[in-house]
Amino acid sequence: MTVGKSNSPASEADRTAPHEAAPAPPAPSPSSSSSVASRSSRATVWIIAAGVFVVNLDLFIVNVAVPALGDSFDGSSLASLSWVLNAYSIVFAALLVVAGRLADRYGHRRGFLLGLAVFTVASALCALAPGVGWLVAARALQAVGAAALMPTSLALLLVNTPVERRPRAIRSWAAIGGIAAGLGPVVGGVLVEADWRWVFLVNVPVGVIGLLAGVRLLPDARPHREGPFPDLVGAVLLTLAIGALAFALVKADDWGWSSPGVLVPLIATVVLVAGFWARSARHPAPVVELPMLRTRVFATATLAALLFTVAFAAMLLTSVLWCQQVWGYSAIRTGLAIAPGPLVVPVLAVLSGPVVRRLGAGRTAVLGCLLFASGLAWWAVALDTAPHYASDFLPGMVVTGIGVGLALPTLVGAAATALPPTRFATGSAVTTMARQTGSVLGVALMVTLLGAPDGPGEVLDAFRHGWWAAAATAVLAAFTALTLHRPGVTSTPA
Repeated sequence: MTVGKSNSPASEADRTAPHEAAPAPPAPSPSSSSSVASRSSRATVWIIAAGVFVVNLDLFIVNVAVPALGDSFDGSSLASLSWVLNAYSIVFAALLVVAGRLADRYGHRRGFLLGLAVFTVASALCALAPGVGWLVAARALQAVGAAALMPTSLALLLVNTPVERRPRAIRSWAAIGGIAAGLGPVVGGVLVEADWRWVFLVNVPVGVIGLLAGVRLLPDARPHREGPFPDLVGAVLLTLAIGALAFALVKADDWGWSSPGVLVPLIATVVLVAGFWARSARHPAPVVELPMLRTRVFATATLAALLFTVAFAAMLLTSVLWCQQVWGYSAIRTGLAIAPGPLVVPVLAVLSGPVVRRLGAGRTAVLGCLLFASGLAWWAVALDTAPHYASDFLPGMVVTGIGVGLALPTLVGAAATALPPTRFATGSAVTTMARQTGSVLGVALMVTLLGAPDGPGEVLDAFRHGWWAAAATAVLAAFTALTLHRPGVTSTPA
């Protein structure tokens, strides 16, 4: 009996080579897998950089816009406009750890993308603000997005970075903020000249592009962690405590330190902090894990970062107000005048590794804090109401920039690397929370010290008092950072 032939390729192969197996598909080469992983890692870094960039850019361009906001919203005092800055910082500080815990539980990718989406929408709402109240509320919503974005950004970066390269990755992450700081005053000046609303609209296209790319390219690690929900009541107590303290500081000059309007918020701050501390001690998932503060390097670096940021926020606000309101600079000229200091920061943040290796984290941070204090002291001594930018203002700005570049990335790195990888998101959130709290205190302190002076002599005295107070705070941060070199304390590797 004759069997008919099949015309299929398979039967032809069986007929011609009945004892040979079909060739298997080629396995990917190690170099091909490495190339794909490298491209994925680079995409992660760029998306993270975009999110971190807009959050940091927002801080500096909004500061430049404060005088323009006063012109747009007639009758708004510096005290009321300060809440455009402080509402953001207060909510940011209070929610950072909660957001970090939620990201540890539900996934860093999800937290990052949600934060970027909220930040982008809130930026558009800020641009639509018809008054100060709307703007303050939109800024608070913006802070909710930033609180979810920032800790998850560092966690995504560190989890996808080999251990030996993490200190450098942290410095690069900090350098992104430095680049935004350097560009912020200039970009803010240009945007404010057009309309202050562009200060917020500029975030929207960056946020949209980051979201579209992040949905496709960010790694999706799902921790599937069970456990108690983060302490939202504790977050509310912390928000109220920081807000009450800022309110008391802002109103102290107008109402007097002994007035009920100032004493009541100060007493409320103490009570709220006590309640917050008690909840943190008892709650299974507190805003601040008190045992984390027993890690000496982490606690010391975080406290030093808080104190340093008080001085930094004071410097940033006073430099903008001095240039625009005392010297009469335009917003663009103010941005150019401030830019040299922030531009120094990313360079030092990336290249400070040899300094850290030689001096150690503690001494490097001390050097940065003292240089920053020296720049502020220079302004207190040299500046006058007659504008002399190159000889009087510029040296102080450059020295403070060098100080920031040495101190802040070193302190952030020391705090982050003192914790195990499983606590990266929560630990970085605590450190950033401390820095945002310092920013609130720095702005509120300057509003009180500047007050409402009358005449060039009083204006000069008010700014000098502010700069000396900020310099003293930076020196206190230096003394705190020096304890990183006491016996039993390990410095950050470079």
